Amino acid sequence: MFVGSAIAQTTTTSGAGAGVVDPGHPRVNQVNGREANQQSRIANGVKNGSLSPKQTSNLENREASVQNREKRDMAAHNGHLTKAEQNGINRQQNRISKSIYKDKHK
Repeated sequence: MFVGSAIAQTTTTSGAGAGVVDPGHPRVNQVNGREANQQSRIANGVKNGSLSPKQTSNLENREASVQNREKRDMAAHNGHLTKAEQNGINRQQNRISKSIYKDKHK
């Protein structure tokens, strides 16, 4: 009898526990899609020579900062992002995106 109640208390609707990514969560998917796109843009800039090693290092460090923020936010909400957290991450990604463009077109 006690075992059943313990299981019911630890189970979430999405199956994600503390620190576990919920792959079906739309906010997480949106943020991860943008990260992948920006990584592709940076890689393209390195490949075609439009980004210097210093610029690349700076952009990669900023991307890592966004990824660390996402991990912290998701750990606090069982693998989900709140709308406010998503908006904050998107603002950071917008600034990085503008920097990628500016650095590639100097």
